[in-house]
Amino acid sequence: MWVYALFFASKEAVNKIGDIEWTQRANERCLVAKNERIALADYRLITDVGADGLRQRADLVDQATDTIERMLTDLRRDVPSDEKGRAIIPLWLADYDQYITDRRAYATQLRLGSNAPFSETTFEGLPLAERIATFAGDNRMPNCAPPIDLSV
Repeated sequence: MWVYALFFASKEAVNKIGDIEWTQRANERCLVAKNERIALADYRLITDVGADGLRQRADLVDQATDTIERMLTDLRRDVPSDEKGRAIIPLWLADYDQYITDRRAYATQLRLGSNAPFSETTFEGLPLAERIATFAGDNRMPNCAPPIDLSV
């Protein structure tokens, strides 16, 4: 089995789509969203973990999430030209939709006064952000990986 895996099995990523121009456009659009999130970043030390501090953090998470939603809206308007891309890009975007839902739930949790860590949906034991990032990496779209820091 290892011989087959090492020498004969396809080395092509199962997530890789054929429309390279689409992935380049997507990566450029994702960079715009990434830069918007970077512009929102507030690197002050937050010492207020009371209601006001949590509310401010929730607002920042929501503003950063808004950049992702706008990015996804634009990506949905530009359909890949290849059959595989048309089949799997909607699945990737659906994962991103769930990730946005998780971020919105986290912001709500902060506004309710809970300072618990972010909890995201998992798929087959894998955090959704990692699944999204793997797809982005397989298609050379590093800017399309979800942000690690929720506020950016």
